[in-house]
Amino acid sequence: MKSVSKPRVLVIVANLGTPDAPSEAAVRRFLKQFLSDGRVIEIPKLVWKIILHAFVLPFRPKRVAHAYAQVWSNDSPMREILFQQIEILKQQLLPQNPDLELHVVPAMTYGNPNIAKVLQDAEQNYFDQIILFPLFPQYSATSTAPLYDAVAKWVLTQRNLPALSIIRDYYQHPLYIQALAESVRKFQSVHGTADKLLMSFHGIPQPYADKGDPYADRCRITAQKLAQALNLKDEQWQISFQSRFGKQEWVKPYTDQTLLDWAQQGVKSVHVLSPAFSADCLETLEELALQNAELFIQAGGQHYQYIPALNTDPLHMELLTQLLQANLDPLTTTLSAVESA
Repeated sequence: MKSVSKPRVLVIVANLGTPDAPSEAAVRRFLKQFLSDGRVIEIPKLVWKIILHAFVLPFRPKRVAHAYAQVWSNDSPMREILFQQIEILKQQLLPQNPDLELHVVPAMTYGNPNIAKVLQDAEQNYFDQIILFPLFPQYSATSTAPLYDAVAKWVLTQRNLPALSIIRDYYQHPLYIQALAESVRKFQSVHGTADKLLMSFHGIPQPYADKGDPYADRCRITAQKLAQALNLKDEQWQISFQSRFGKQEWVKPYTDQTLLDWAQQGVKSVHVLSPAFSADCLETLEELALQNAELFIQAGGQHYQYIPALNTDPLHMELLTQLLQANLDPLTTTLSAVESA
């Protein structure tokens, strides 16, 4: 039997990003990086540069920093949860893959730990294969694609390239839908049911969808499958899109407008979850859980509750593990074939 070294595999588990602190300066740095990405803002560069530096960065960071301060603990919720997810994935994946030298690391598209730095470190410690796992259940050119871009830029600088694979998304994976459904049922078992269940996804500008971004359609499929798993009637739930920025039209229906309409129509209680987020963050803990609750109550609603993201829920972690293991299995199969040759 021939002796072969263990294949070195780097698994990069990535989320969007977060500031380094809930301060105006840190938020300004983060927003500058985030909003300078042409994938996020599709406005002619010179025009957008003027808008960004003259109108956005001088004023928006103060308000956003205040919002972050409301949800910040020892660190940003998104980063804390990502690190927790990484530790669980290590515990689940490493024992399953004794024939691989497996490294599982966190990354962020914007902010830290930055994907560019993670890839730079990989250059210094050669790997036979790199698996990139963006934690976005529904692919979008505004969220997932920037990670593709980061890898593509890195590839252009490399001579001895590893094998590369990217897990694109998992918007209708049965275990993902099951995990979402179970999270709703668990919440209802403690808090009871509400008149309406609102599935609020992060929005994108409507022109992006018109140009072919599949995100909104994937969100609708996720929502429909979740409603079916929960045996909901059409009048018991609705999909919506949140977090609009700027004055252009975004994918509809809007979350805030939906809540206003419901309150005015006499809906008394609402449960809200956001299946687009694999980890709670500013958009869920501050915008959905606080801002929109206040909006609904002030408009005449009585009870509003946010159902947390999947975070480190066991079914969610089992899903992430399965998706990664499916990419690791071929490596083990190849190794076995080499050893038996």
